[in-house]
Amino acid sequence: MATPRRRTLKGKIVGHFTKTLGAGLLLLVPIGITYFILKLLFDTLDGILQPGLEALLGRRIQGLGAVAMVLLVYVVGLLGAFFVGKQLIRWGQAVLLRVPVINTVYSAAKQLIESFSGSSTTGFKRVVIIEYPRPGLWSIGFLTGVTKDEHDNPLAIVYIPTAPTPQSGWVAILPVTEVYDTEMSVQEAVRIVLSGGIVAPAQISKRPLIL
Repeated sequence: MATPRRRTLKGKIVGHFTKTLGAGLLLLVPIGITYFILKLLFDTLDGILQPGLEALLGRRIQGLGAVAMVLLVYVVGLLGAFFVGKQLIRWGQAVLLRVPVINTVYSAAKQLIESFSGSSTTGFKRVVIIEYPRPGLWSIGFLTGVTKDEHDNPLAIVYIPTAPTPQSGWVAILPVTEVYDTEMSVQEAVRIVLSGGIVAPAQISKRPLIL
């Protein structure tokens, strides 16, 4: 039978081990998550152009696809700053918009990205909040349009982003009376979603949505 002194010593050892293990997890888990996200992003970028580069060079060079993709994005951005480049980009976009199936996907993707950047006049009209998934629990959304039901009651079309990838959200259609307007800009709302709520304004004021 263990004495009280031995039980106390055992408890201290277990407590110390548990506390230290928890501290280690708090330090290592964020690093691990960051590593896996960056690795996924790197592998995705590297894999897009890697097959073509491998066929051209005759061998695979790890990371070359990612470097080539970054350079490609930079060159396209550079071309977009000049008149000739702008004309070429407009011509390429016009071609994509004329191809069946591709035009639907490209148009929706282009409008979504422009909406997040704040450069679109037809995308996100304002930042709103709705009570979801239950009363008293609020979710950020972007008002994308309005419509009516069979009784001519106004309905709001709201895009609900998911953290930390706002592009993978979903669309809700609900009565206008259940949607509340805010004073946040699209960029502020995107920062909240991307950071998982870590970057947030000191106050979020809501008011009934007036169309």
